[in-house]
Amino acid sequence: MNAATEQKHSGKMLLVGIVLIAANLRAPFTAMPPLLGAIRTDYALSTVATGVLTALPLLAFALMSPFSAALARRYGLERMLFCALAGIALGLMLRSAGAVWSLYAGTCIIGMGIAIGNVLLPSLVKREFSQRITSVTAFYALSMGVAAAIGSALVTPLAEVVGWQPALLWFLILPLAALVIWKRQLSRITSPTIAAAAPARERKVWQSPLAWQVTLFLGLNSTIYYVAIGWLPTILVDTGMTPARAGSLHGILQLATAVPGLILGAILSRLKDQRTIAAAVCVLSAAALLGFVLYPQQALVWAILFGLGTGAGIILGLALIGLRTADAHQAVALSGMAQCVGYLLASIGPPAIGRLHDALGGWQVPLMLCVILALVAAFMGTLAGRARVIDAYRHGQEAVRATY
Repeated sequence: MNAATEQKHSGKMLLVGIVLIAANLRAPFTAMPPLLGAIRTDYALSTVATGVLTALPLLAFALMSPFSAALARRYGLERMLFCALAGIALGLMLRSAGAVWSLYAGTCIIGMGIAIGNVLLPSLVKREFSQRITSVTAFYALSMGVAAAIGSALVTPLAEVVGWQPALLWFLILPLAALVIWKRQLSRITSPTIAAAAPARERKVWQSPLAWQVTLFLGLNSTIYYVAIGWLPTILVDTGMTPARAGSLHGILQLATAVPGLILGAILSRLKDQRTIAAAVCVLSAAALLGFVLYPQQALVWAILFGLGTGAGIILGLALIGLRTADAHQAVALSGMAQCVGYLLASIGPPAIGRLHDALGGWQVPLMLCVILALVAAFMGTLAGRARVIDAYRHGQEAVRATY
């Protein structure tokens, strides 16, 4: 194999590895909500304890995200992504071990592994595919959505046959497959000086208004998405739907989040900026949430539209991390910031919405609150979507330059 052919093969294997890592960044977490009823019954969990179980991975995302860049500097992107996969595998085994403490501990470890992958993958894409950020991001987001959709659709029928613990343990296939492929990347571990941004540059990212606009756009989209992921099966069952049907719609919603990955990359590459599409996808999510309030009998339609809106919003938010940064170093810093703050918001969302439901005895007001959050995200999208990048501070002003 000559050098050119070997480099091409290596690039393909890197892309396969990225796609397999992405498949682990949603499904191990989102497969659990359809089974919360069985889990709650088996362990006699209270509503609060169940809410904590739902929010725990998101809180782990938020707390682990700021440390991911420092870990990448010390150990390299490739090695830390390998460790993230190993952590997800360990968490999956613990979660199904049978004890209450292992249920919570395993869920937390899964969240920590996913957090590292969430933060470092956009930086890897920025470094290795700088000319194809939107298309590669959309491609790995497609993998996230498809894996999550298949998991949500199959986990309830599987649990009815083998029990919920073995059903959740089946997801161990995902990190094990990714570990096998990603192991070859350990031979090209990035040196710490190249892997991530210097701390001084990270601090400047936290001071950037543009960085905060990207952060809030991604964070608010993630919040309403995880509220729906956490509570949609319960919402639908409360309207009289069977748990199996509710689980199927839960899977359809996640499959719909993958659809924008098929077309969004090509669309974004043709746009001068992303303002219009950022606002439009958030308005679509708001309209779907309003549909759940006003016409719940059309839940299939609203699940599809909501999946399309939030799926496009999250893909766009991840792409903006690369598009609004000057290099891979800065992308790590912005990714850590956006996902720390974003997932902190998302971790608050599901338990807060659950408490509001318990206080008011219905889902109308909680869903309307999510509509408002989607509209705020639309406004943030019009700001974050401007064709600018975070550069440096000169005379107290943020210097920006067009990215096209």
